[in-house]
Amino acid sequence: MSVSIAFAALIAGTVVWALLVRRLTAKPWLTPGSTAALNEGGQTLLPAQTIGLWTFLGVITSLFGLFIAAYHMRMIQGIQHGDWNHFPVPRLLWVNTVVLMLGSVAMEWARSAAERGELGRLRPRLIAGGVLTAAFLLGQLLAWRQVRGAEYFSPSNPAVAFFYLLTAVHGLHLLGGLAVWARTIARLSAPRVKPLDISLTVGLCTVYWHYLLLVWLVLFGLMLST
Repeated sequence: MSVSIAFAALIAGTVVWALLVRRLTAKPWLTPGSTAALNEGGQTLLPAQTIGLWTFLGVITSLFGLFIAAYHMRMIQGIQHGDWNHFPVPRLLWVNTVVLMLGSVAMEWARSAAERGELGRLRPRLIAGGVLTAAFLLGQLLAWRQVRGAEYFSPSNPAVAFFYLLTAVHGLHLLGGLAVWARTIARLSAPRVKPLDISLTVGLCTVYWHYLLLVWLVLFGLMLST
């Protein structure tokens, strides 16, 4: 059964990666006036940043797929040996989930503004996406404290250990996204900057935000169901 769960997790990760590749190959950031490399046949080539993101998302998908498989394997083993104790996830996680959704929506709006060349709308939407994501991370830290202070908390409970592990790994990937977001905000502050100059970066950041939202929904659903 454990092998079946691991295989299913890897298959699901592959499907998610394939869907994201299809989303990226649509190249929504290539608007009239933007530049892209051409091959000898005059066909548009994908930017190196896009290919890099594909590869990175593939690695992350495999990583989380293996974490989910390990979670199920350890849960089954723990139930059999009696050391896996289920605990209610903090209600704050529901609020955090909504905040992360709003951050993803704000990033999508920023991507649309960048494509249309609307600098006045791009900046506040991009800032909103980052601030909401930072608020999500702060909320996760508060949820950690709630679990730590709860009466059911036990360092020897593998369910609690996996809660911290899964939320921490997800949060670290969001921090990496915020680092790119901060550099993008800095580029927007440069004189005579044009939205089309950073439309590729904003587009890729948006895909990354949507991906991590999807990952969080899967992890949250996993913790709720088990």
